[in-house]
Amino acid sequence: MMLKSSRILTLHLINVTKQETLLSSAFARNVAAGSVPTSQSPARLSRKMSTNFKGADRLEGTYNNVWVEYSDLVTEHNALNLGQGFPDFLPPEHVLKALAEVANSNSVHLNQYTRGYGHPRLVKSIAQLFSKLHGHQLDPFKNVLVTLGAYESLFCCIQGLVNPGDEVIIIEPFFDCYKPMTTVAGGIPVFVPLRPNNLCSVMSSSDWTLDPVELESKFTKKTKLLIINTPNNPLGKVYTKDELTMIANLCKKHNVIVIADEVYEWLLYGGQKHIRIATLPDMWERTLTISSAGKTFSVTGWKLGWTIGPDHLLKHVSALHQNCVYTSPTPLQEAVAVGFELETDRLGKPECYFNELPAMLAPKRDELAKQLLEAGFVPVIPDGGYFMVADFSKLNVKLDDSDEPKDCKFVKWLIVNKKFAAIPSTVFYSPEHKSIAENYIRFCFIKEDSTLEKAGEILRDLKHLQ
Repeated sequence: MMLKSSRILTLHLINVTKQETLLSSAFARNVAAGSVPTSQSPARLSRKMSTNFKGADRLEGTYNNVWVEYSDLVTEHNALNLGQGFPDFLPPEHVLKALAEVANSNSVHLNQYTRGYGHPRLVKSIAQLFSKLHGHQLDPFKNVLVTLGAYESLFCCIQGLVNPGDEVIIIEPFFDCYKPMTTVAGGIPVFVPLRPNNLCSVMSSSDWTLDPVELESKFTKKTKLLIINTPNNPLGKVYTKDELTMIANLCKKHNVIVIADEVYEWLLYGGQKHIRIATLPDMWERTLTISSAGKTFSVTGWKLGWTIGPDHLLKHVSALHQNCVYTSPTPLQEAVAVGFELETDRLGKPECYFNELPAMLAPKRDELAKQLLEAGFVPVIPDGGYFMVADFSKLNVKLDDSDEPKDCKFVKWLIVNKKFAAIPSTVFYSPEHKSIAENYIRFCFIKEDSTLEKAGEILRDLKHLQ
């Protein structure tokens, strides 16, 4: 049997050798005839062709990412990072303790796959809390989907609902993933900006408003979705009930679904109230609301989020999730569930983390605004979230002559020359509206006081540029 196999292998090698000889001879004849450059040997052609693969057309325009670019710059120059939105302090102790207890438990099941659409204990705790907040009794197994962060929730909502040619209205400034997620689904992003109506030495995020006529002009027969982010990143704008009612009425008039990105829902200052657009009359049936454990419990690295909505919408989002991610980490979901159970009992009390965190952040916000003012910036005081944008146009800084937006050039100048990182605001705008933001850059203030003190030292060094 082995002799027969060896003979077959020998015959195969002889045939391969003959084929290679014929290929080389044919190639030599073509070179002699001048039809193939001598530099393109069969081996070289094979290597060259093997790398010439084209990606999916739907990915065009999505390869560059601002967070990768500026993170690399921060690392290269060892800059103080007030650009990216994550805390540099520990999450609440009871949430960390819950995760440690899960990791050390004797439960076999807590280390294995859990229910694909959300760990039972977590979806139940979410439903219990958010039923109160929405004024609507949620079915934990039909109205809640747990995802790998709010990012995946956004992706699944858009991919699960948008068909090629559908239009998606995106209110600017917007979190930068909204646009590529829309285009990858074959959708057409349609942008409408918030505009400042009170240009003075100190502005509020509430000074940035939508023009109702301009917004209505964006609705067409092709409009499928509208995406709204409140409190807004990067502005910190908290939409009022009147503003949300105006948006809701237009969506009902044109039969449009709303994706409400509400990840900063607990971070409110100065008595602001977070109004959930899903709670407005006749809006539950057309709204998907997205939240984040990372923002809620200051654990951005845990990458857990969830979507709440009616079953007739959520089933499409869930279908995407089950065929993309399938399930989220069980230990993290269990720990977040424990956190929610405790905080639901504390709801409305000062010791509730949902109240404790914004109370801690408010003085940090005020301190950063003071530092920016003294350095010659014009800050926009946020009513929510943990970002602040500021106008740097009064600073006399010589920037290069490239075609990049002014704010991008200024941020790179800050990183390279002052070892201080922010994020340019134009990355949150479409090309046609970047001019609104070209004098603004974004800072993050969910940082230790010591970090903000170091930022103050750098900012004081900019005073002479006024």
